[in-house]
Amino acid sequence: MSKRILSALNYPQAESLNLNDEATFRRIIAWLELNIIKQAPNVIANNLKNITARDWEEIYNRYKDSLGCPALGSKLEELQWILGYTAQIETNANRSLYLKHAVENIKSTNVPDVVAENPLDKLNFRSEEFTNGVNELAKILNTVPHPDPLVTLRAVRKVIMKRMAPDCVEHPEKYIVKGTPFPFEDHALGFDLKDPVLNRAAKILRMIYIQDLRELQTRANELIVAVQNITANPKTDTKLGKVGY
Repeated sequence: MSKRILSALNYPQAESLNLNDEATFRRIIAWLELNIIKQAPNVIANNLKNITARDWEEIYNRYKDSLGCPALGSKLEELQWILGYTAQIETNANRSLYLKHAVENIKSTNVPDVVAENPLDKLNFRSEEFTNGVNELAKILNTVPHPDPLVTLRAVRKVIMKRMAPDCVEHPEKYIVKGTPFPFEDHALGFDLKDPVLNRAAKILRMIYIQDLRELQTRANELIVAVQNITANPKTDTKLGKVGY
């Protein structure tokens, strides 16, 4: 692992190093500080470069303590920690470059080649042909088209689900709204947008919102009733009963 990190950091002849050699260890520490880490004062950096100095070990201990290197069992473990520290510095210094390569590798290696069998996956949802087809379908269903064909398609879907489901076709009387239409035009809005068109749109949106709330309340009531039917009607096993003492 240490040799691979040194190779990634472009250390000379990283693959053929003997990391158990004391002189090699000292050269690596000095090279890392002088070329990448660059955090030690000039006095300590110059002393690290002099790998034959008698006090090199003392200088190294002061240096690794300044980096925050914990007490480890061997110099190889300390080297591994310092290499990880160095790799982090190198990565942060060239973050945009490494992110670019990472994204390219993910796109080229991790994305499977999926062959779409669904013909809808091959549609161009912004093409003129698609837009004309959706608008024509909306016209057949008496739905006002939207400038965005995808919005129009969602509206068409709602109409089909609510008005053209099998049960709706077989029993239309259950779904056709009866009664006198609510005179929302005469209903007070509560505020004035200074534009009759906007005021009318606001009234319509308010009616839709109230209708959604009513549907939500109806479903909540149905849920409460269903739970009460379970909890309020316990079944009693009369065989477990006992008469007398």
